[in-house]
Amino acid sequence: MSKKNQHVVPKGENWAVRGAGNSKVTKIVSTQKEDINIARSIAINQGSEMIIHRPNGQIREKNSYGNDNFPPKG
Repeated sequence: MSKKNQHVVPKGENWAVRGAGNSKVTKIVSTQKEDINIARSIAINQGSEMIIHRPNGQIREKNSYGNDNFPPKG
């Protein structure tokens, strides 16, 4: 399985999980919360990043589940 960042994106009235660079979505669900859980599971499994978008398409949040080039200090 290739290591692709997972995007939580609006899709009409629903939400979709889309792997980075993919033209097709992985899954469409009715709530962003459910979509985030699906994307998180995939990102953890692949050791990649999850990017959550707002309804207008702007990035709301990023979470890394792989090798972080800039890990938190402390």
